[in-house]
Amino acid sequence: MTSSAYRRRERRKARRPPNDACPTCGTIMRPHRGTRTLPVNGEAIRVRDCSYLLCQKCGETLTGLDAAYDLFDRAFALYRAKHHLLPPDEIRGIREQHSLTQAAMAKLLRLGTNTISRWEAGRNVQTAAMDVLLRLIRDVPETLKFLRRHAA
Repeated sequence: MTSSAYRRRERRKARRPPNDACPTCGTIMRPHRGTRTLPVNGEAIRVRDCSYLLCQKCGETLTGLDAAYDLFDRAFALYRAKHHLLPPDEIRGIREQHSLTQAAMAKLLRLGTNTISRWEAGRNVQTAAMDVLLRLIRDVPETLKFLRRHAA
């Protein structure tokens, strides 16, 4: 590296704010715990006792990666419980009970190919209508035959 390139890199590093600086005002942010709201299927879900950084000066908040994963997992679980939706392992069980691949199940339900994978991994939540259809597949054997006859 040339000396001028080295000096430019050092100047950029010197101008870079600390990792815990507020991106809005530059003030050092402090750890905080409180309620966060996350939209799940268009509904605002309030998750209590979440950790995040809070700027005391401007009110900006930042959530770290691990805390964000925890926030999503808890919001999805609250949404499923509130609407009495099947959890990810039961969705996987329904699919495996009928020896379907994720792609085959997605095709039967006229969904995108990754949707079933996201439901089973807990990275997304099915709608109430899809939950009813999954329960029909599980509880009414003729449903799967009907879907196979009418699949896209």
